Parts: sequence; C-alpha cells; structure tokens
Amino acid sequence: MATATATRKTAKKQKQLKAPTIYTFEWKGTNRDGKKTSGELRGTSPTEIKNQLKSQGIIPKSVVKKSNGLFSNENKKIKPMDIAMVTRQIATMLAAGVPLVTSIDLVGRGHEKPKMRNLLGTILVDVQSGIPLSEALRPHRQYFDDLYVDLVAAGEHSGALDLVFDRIATYKEKSEALKSKIKKAMFYPAAVVVVAIAVTALLLLFVVPQFETIFNSFGAELPAFTQMIINISRWLQNSWYFFLIGIVVGIWLFVRAHRNSQKFRDRIDEAVLKIPLIGPILHKGAMARFARTLATTFTAGVPLIEGLESAAGAAGNAVYRKALMNVRTEVMAGMQMNVAMRTTKLFPDMLIQMVMIGEESGSLDDMLNKIANIYEMQVDDAVDGLSSLIEPLMMVVLGGLVGSLIVGMYLPIFQLGKVVGG
Repeated sequence: MATATATRKTAKKQKQLKAPTIYTFEWKGTNRDGKKTSGELRGTSPTEIKNQLKSQGIIPKSVVKKSNGLFSNENKKIKPMDIAMVTRQIATMLAAGVPLVTSIDLVGRGHEKPKMRNLLGTILVDVQSGIPLSEALRPHRQYFDDLYVDLVAAGEHSGALDLVFDRIATYKEKSEALKSKIKKAMFYPAAVVVVAIAVTALLLLFVVPQFETIFNSFGAELPAFTQMIINISRWLQNSWYFFLIGIVVGIWLFVRAHRNSQKFRDRIDEAVLKIPLIGPILHKGAMARFARTLATTFTAGVPLIEGLESAAGAAGNAVYRKALMNVRTEVMAGMQMNVAMRTTKLFPDMLIQMVMIGEESGSLDDMLNKIANIYEMQVDDAVDGLSSLIEPLMMVVLGGLVGSLIVGMYLPIFQLGKVVGG
C-alpha cells in the first residue's frame, strides 16, 4: 500500500513535466543544390524544426506553425477507431520485440491528431515514472473503458501483454465495424422519415396555397379530401413555428430523458428490439458483441464471472444486459453457462448449443469467437438487404405522400371538367 502511494506521488511530480506538445510546422528553404524547397515537419518549436532541416542539408528560410483551420487535424476529436488503430500499432510493435515505452513513444509521435499525441504523451510520462500501463490508462476512461483497462491489467499479470494487445485490437476493430453497420441500418429508416416530412411540409407550405387561390375562384364546394389538405396547409402556414418549436422541444426532452433516466433508456432499448426490420439486426448485433467480448476476456485470462459482467455492459442493450447479469448470478451459484442462458429464454438454441459444446470441450473462447463471426456476418447481410429494400420503400413512401397531395389538389379540377362537359 505504501509503495502504491509513493508511486502515485512520484507520478504527480512527473506529471508536472508533461510531454511537450508537438505541432505541425510549414517550412521553406534551399537544399544543397541551391534549389528552393518546402514542406511540413512535426516538432515542439521552430528551433527544433530548423535543427532538423540543417541536419538534412537544408538551409531554412522560414518556419511557421501551421494554422488550425476548422477542419484541420488540430481540431479533430479522438474517435473509437483511432483507439483501435493505436492499439493495433502497439500490438504490432510489441510482437516485434519493441519495448512498451518505445512503442507508445513512436506511435504517439507519429499520429496525425495532436489530441492523440498529447494523450499518448501523458500516458508515456506515467509509464516512465513506474506506474503500470493499466493504471496509466485508467484516468482516461473517455477513451479506454473498464474492459480495455482490465484486459491490459490481465496481460501485465500474465506477462503476455503483446498477445493481449493483439486481442484487444481485434476486438476493437470488429466492435467498431459492427457498430458502424448497425448505425447504417438505423440511418436509412430515419432518412426516409426525415425526407418524407420535409417534402410534405414544402408541398403544404408552397404548392397547396397556389391551388387554393385557384379553387377560391370556382365558388363551388370542394371535395372533403381536398378541403382537409387545404385546412392542414392553412394551419401549417399560420403555426409552422409552433410545429418547429414542438419538434425541437420534443427532441430536447427525449435527449434529456435518455441521458438522465436509466428506466427511460431501458424502455427505449426494449422498444427498438421490436421495430420491424431493425429489431432483428439489433438482436444479432447484441449477441455478436456479447460473444466477442466474452471470448476476448476469457482468452486474456479474465475469470468467467468478471467476463460475463464485461460482456453484459458491452452488449449495448438493456434487455441483454439484464439477461447476462442473470446468467452471471446463476453461474456464480454453480450452474453451467449454457443452462443459465437457456433459462433467460432470450438466446437462440444454436447459440446455446455452441456454448454447451465449448464448455464441454474446454474451448469456450474459440466457440464464442465463432458465434461472434456468425452473427457479425448475419448483421452484415441484414444491413445489405435493408439497404437494397430501403430505396424502393423510400420511393413508395414519398410517392404515396406526393401522390395523395396531387390527387387531393386535382379532384376539384376533375369535378369541374365533368360539370363543364355535362
């Protein structure tokens, strides 16, 4: 305990000597042949850049820090895929025999995003001060979750940090790819709804009023359907700001409730699983994440009980989180995992059978990886199928809305034609 306290005190002192911030500099100069040349280099100061150029035989004329435009790398946030790529790079270097400190330093200096360079620089200072890597990662929960940190800790204890980093990298890459596919599946229906609302609003606000002006000159009673469309158009013209405010307030209330209420989030998770076309994709995605997470933790040497807790959190849905926590409770009581999974009545028979085979053969991690591969492929196929289905569906929805409005506007003209013809 005293040693840990001393280590933390040392870390605090070391943090005062943070790794210098690295910037991108634009330079111009002349080479050995006297020809003008220019380029970009990364460093901590113009003096360092000038020294680098001189060592390459270039006489620097100007060294200017690159301006941070709105879309420059300086302003880009660290994304989960960035963490996955950094993890893969560190895993590759560790497997090649490069020391951990050197690996972090090289990856940090070579990264294009300053925020990532600063993050890895801070972690590097902690590791150089003697703090274990897992403890150096723990304060940065925004980028390295508990599962990531626990797996690194397991690798440090087992002395196989290179293998653990390789498994973490594989896990992060597949998880982010799966997440991207599920977001794609959710985006298409949302796009259909938004486009349908926008087209309908434009027609009601700008097209229907033109027809209404024509109808007023008829002096005849309008069909009920046409009158209903005109009434909606009038209301929207007079109260469009209420409609817009209502949408904004509704979105704000939803986001606030989703952020602050666990019960509300759980109900949303239950509801989305019942959405046609989308629900089955979310079911398969949750099972793929559960299997991939549990396989990664189990292979890294994390006990099954702790692995089930991590898998429950990584499932991404309250329904599966509760079910897996119930499985964890039953396993702690001595029940086999496949039997406990069957009692939840949530997991399909194929998955349970494969888990049972894995438990009996002692190759649970391999079987879980196979389960994850199967469901990831099914998610991929389902998203591709949804993508091909959504285009004609969008045409049907928009065609139905626009067609209804057009029919409603032309009904009086058709009736007028009949009267004139008669």
